Amino acid sequence: MYTSEALLDLHERAHISMHKLLMHCQKLSAEDMIRELQGFGYGTVLLQLHHVIAAEKYWVSVLAGSMLIDDDPSDDTTIDSLSDYRKEVFDATEIYLRGASAEELNTARTMTTWGNKERTIVPAHVLLRTQTHFFQHQGQILAMCRLLGKPASGMDFPLE
Repeated sequence: MYTSEALLDLHERAHISMHKLLMHCQKLSAEDMIRELQGFGYGTVLLQLHHVIAAEKYWVSVLAGSMLIDDDPSDDTTIDSLSDYRKEVFDATEIYLRGASAEELNTARTMTTWGNKERTIVPAHVLLRTQTHFFQHQGQILAMCRLLGKPASGMDFPLE
């Protein structure tokens, strides 16, 4: 059984890593942020960063019953704007988790997702996926940074 406290802890730790990643990406030039690199689903660092933040926003909105899907990556073209967006999404997820009971988090329910598909899912699993999804893309972004000549370390899930 997942608790809101445990999920809040995971969420905070993932966002600590995301903040570190955004601060590292400030070292990239504006050209490098939008340089298309082959072999990645989202071919630029900028698109990768926007995608992972927007995905959390989308899924938390699905849990809340509103399915927010209209974010445009061209709205966030700087690390500062992405940092503000990350904070907005962090706060929305935190609000959801602070108000969610253990029963709500652990009980499968039917939700409407992209394309008006109805899916029966467990909210805690959705929240866990948003956090693991971040680390998946963090690896891709760090590989991109390495290809762009700006390798990084120390971005792992914080243990302290």
